[in-house]
Formats: sequence, structure tokens, C-alpha cells
Amino acid sequence: MRRKRQYIVLSFASTARAMGWEKECAARGIPGRLIPLPSEITAGCGLGWRMLPEDWQACQSQLNNAGYDAATPVEQ
Repeated sequence: MRRKRQYIVLSFASTARAMGWEKECAARGIPGRLIPLPSEITAGCGLGWRMLPEDWQACQSQLNNAGYDAATPVEQ
């Protein structure tokens, strides 16, 4: 059985913002990936950016807070 891990999931108001976020993170080398939002999170577009908490803390100063709506810890 797979062990669950803690992640930070960023939610977005629109698909365009989520796709722009993915492009920006790829260009800057910020780890993570787009995922369908887990059921415990509701957002406008249904997509989220998942990353490990340690990556979130290390990269938070590089990230544009206006690019995402909320950062939520989730166990998956």
C-alpha cells in the first residue's frame, strides 16, 4: 500500500492562470506539477499545482502571490 504524503496544493481562478503558472514554474525550475484538484479543495477551474512542503518553503520568495488564489496543505 502506498504511503500518503503531505503536499501543498495551489488553486487558481481560471485554467489560463493555472497554465501560465505551469509555464512560469518550468522556466524558473520550480518543482511541482498540475493536477486535478482534490475533492477537499474547491476553486474556479478545477486545476491545482502540487508541490512538496519543503519545495514550497524554498521557492515561496520566488513565487508571485497574485498568480494563485490559495495554498492548501493536502495529504495524498
